[in-house]
Amino acid sequence: MTELDIEAIAGIDERVSGRYRPEVWEDRAVYYIRRDPDAPQVAELDGKVVGFMMGEVRGGEFGLEEPTGWIEFFGVDPDVRGRDLGRKLMDALLAHFRSPGAHVARTMVATSDADIAGFLKAMQFTPAAVTALEKRL
Repeated sequence: MTELDIEAIAGIDERVSGRYRPEVWEDRAVYYIRRDPDAPQVAELDGKVVGFMMGEVRGGEFGLEEPTGWIEFFGVDPDVRGRDLGRKLMDALLAHFRSPGAHVARTMVATSDADIAGFLKAMQFTPAAVTALEKRL
């Protein structure tokens, strides 16, 4: 992924979420590119970005000291789903996570998001021994 991919990523997000938010994706993409330029991934078909995945390896999060790959943002253009692009993006990011010594990858999914939960289950993610908590402010 490069900064030149941000417009395409914002377009994929708009197709999926119905909201056009280029400023959000600029902030997110630039953060991950600067943290570890080889970690964020894009999928291309015929020279066009049709999918993306962003994450990073961190240790010490939530008392979990081991280096952990955190998958934080991803999307695939609805028109090209079913071609294993999500799996290929996941495989590339997980391989990158292994290089600095991560032996586990984690992510979170809203209970109401059955599509993402189904994708993560297909990628062999299982419930973690941690609980996400929140408090409305």
